[in-house]
Amino acid sequence: MRETVLRVQGRDEMAMKLLFWELEQHLKSSSGASVVAIDNKIEQAMDLVKSHLMYAVREEVEVLKEQIKELIERNSQLEQENNLLKNLASPEQLAQFQAQVQSGSPPASTQASQPSATPAQLASQNSGPSA
Repeated sequence: MRETVLRVQGRDEMAMKLLFWELEQHLKSSSGASVVAIDNKIEQAMDLVKSHLMYAVREEVEVLKEQIKELIERNSQLEQENNLLKNLASPEQLAQFQAQVQSGSPPASTQASQPSATPAQLASQNSGPSA
């Protein structure tokens, strides 16, 4: 009788081990599938974020290219204006301007309001009656 009890216990133990093994395999395969599904969703989300970022970067690059183009055009206009003003200015005006640039002082408002004044006119404005 003792042998039969041991055999029954042995079979029950073996059946329990088999049941646990099958349950473990089932859990591994189902959790593996869910892990794969989660990984796929994460990858899709990352791809979506990447495509949105790339789109935003491309837009920003286009805006910056346009700004650079406008700044180059503006710089060209200012260089032409500067060259024209240098050609129209008298040597005395250029010397006075260079002195102001070197000293760091802003140009006088009367001189700025009358850029076509002759050196004699400028001299008479600066040497007017003193108080």
